[in-house]
Amino acid sequence: MKKGQHKIKVFLSSVMFFICTLVASFGVIYGVRYIGSNMSPKEVPINKVETKENKVSLTFDIAGGSSNIYDILDILDKYNVKASFFLVGNWIDNNEEIVKEIKERGHDIGNHSNSHANMTELNKKDMEQEIVTTSKKIESITGEKTTMYRPPFGEFDKNSFEVCQELGYKAVKWDLDSQDWKEIGVNHVVENVLKNTKSGTIILFHGDINYNEQYLNLIIKKLKEEYDLVPLSDLIYDDGYEIDSNGVQKLKG
Repeated sequence: MKKGQHKIKVFLSSVMFFICTLVASFGVIYGVRYIGSNMSPKEVPINKVETKENKVSLTFDIAGGSSNIYDILDILDKYNVKASFFLVGNWIDNNEEIVKEIKERGHDIGNHSNSHANMTELNKKDMEQEIVTTSKKIESITGEKTTMYRPPFGEFDKNSFEVCQELGYKAVKWDLDSQDWKEIGVNHVVENVLKNTKSGTIILFHGDINYNEQYLNLIIKKLKEEYDLVPLSDLIYDDGYEIDSNGVQKLKG
């Protein structure tokens, strides 16, 4: 191979490596992961909303303990913010009063499966059972059906999306992972959220995490200077929308 040709080959290889690294990094940062490559834009969950309004949503996945859920609710009340809580059925079994409290304080309640299993490892019948079981638990406590579903670990594939559609659920993930689950300090969470929030962002938080009170106070206070913090029911579109391959929900036309 001639020297010039070798240089061109090395250059092209470097460019391809950079592109692949950039794409992989995007998926890690934003928590967007789909199992398999056969999912069309119509079969991806909502990760973000395209909106001209300065609105964002705070969402909480609740699957473990419950010691700080009232603290989270009190902080939200303090700033007059409504959020969305995705609950696991097994957690609901031991925390019915908290479920009532979440509802009474005006927050959205979504379905987060019954056992927090990785849905992509289940057959469609078991997937349906996971969702339906939790749906019945929530309805028996709140008197209302849930309309939103978030998969454990954010794992989604074609089958799990089809089950959601068949059951009448909107599949909702997030485009900004607060990374509070890493529990490496308040500053990390605050800086990550404030740096990456944009209009239409859906932010993922968790319950039963250290430093909730500190980082939520700082984040909410700062975000409210620029954005309206609304529950998902006030952010996502009910109809007349499309979802692109990145999970961005947009109004048609």
